[in-house]
Formats: sequence, structure tokens, C-alpha cells
Amino acid sequence: MTQETFKNTVFILKNEMYRFAKRFVMSSDEAEDVVQDLMVKFWQKREELEQFGNLKSYALKSVRNECLNRLKHHDVKAGFADMQIHRSELYSMDINNLKEHIIGFINELPEKQKMVIHLKDVEEYEVSEISEMLEMEENAVRVNLMRARQKVKEQISQLMNYEQRSISR
Repeated sequence: MTQETFKNTVFILKNEMYRFAKRFVMSSDEAEDVVQDLMVKFWQKREELEQFGNLKSYALKSVRNECLNRLKHHDVKAGFADMQIHRSELYSMDINNLKEHIIGFINELPEKQKMVIHLKDVEEYEVSEISEMLEMEENAVRVNLMRARQKVKEQISQLMNYEQRSISR
């Protein structure tokens, strides 16, 4: 694979890989590191990449696996608790920003639901593609997507009800 071919087939996926990585590691710097490390690995194995039919699927699987490996090596509980406290403070400062609340609601979902809703509603993949990327049955993808959307919807309703009560007073 030439440098030009690599640039046109693999390197163009970097933004998508970054957004997907950021959902896992919740840090821009860490997500950038994941993508950069994977790009180096992909370049080193550029001849082997040609054997993969769906390069995008392979790249996103690689991002997922790399992120999970990194999370295993970090002190997840302490980092997660600190991050949640920080997020709570940020969200309470700007209570009217619904987009931020929705992102927060999605981030609170279990990992599978979070990945599925991100890939379907943000990245706009088809259920069959998500199934392949996450190595899940299509029905499991649909069920996780439905549950994730339902939880987010319930939380939005609770938020709206709370804001309506606050405004009425």
C-alpha cells in the first residue's frame, strides 16, 4: 500500500475514529493518543490492511479495543468518580443547555448502550454495520438502542418536568 493509498483509505477515517474514541476515554487528549497510536500501527501493517474487506469496521473495532485496553490500565474508579463530580459541576452551571444534558444522559448509559446509540444516532451507521463492528447480534443492537433511547427520553422528560416546576414557582 502506497502512502497515497494509505492517506485515501485509512487516514481519512481519523476524525471518525477520534469521535468514537472520545466516547470511551472522555478525554480529547487520550482520544487523540488512541487515534495516533492506531494510525502508526496501521501504517506499520499497511500491507496486511488490504486483506480486510470493510476497513472502516476494522478501524472502529481497533479503536474500541485500544480504548478498552487503556481503560483497564488506568485507575478507572478514581478517574470516573472525579470525572462525574466535574461533569455535575459543569452541568449545574448551565442548566438550560439541553444538548449538554443529553450528552450527559448518554454518557451515563451502560457501555453497550452508549456505543450503540453513538454509532446509530451520531455516526449514522446501519444496524447491520453496528452489529459487525461491536460483534453483536442485530437483535441485540436493536434492543440496546431501544433501551438507550428510552432511558434518555425518560431523563429528558424528568429534566423538563423539573424545569417546568422551577419556572412555575
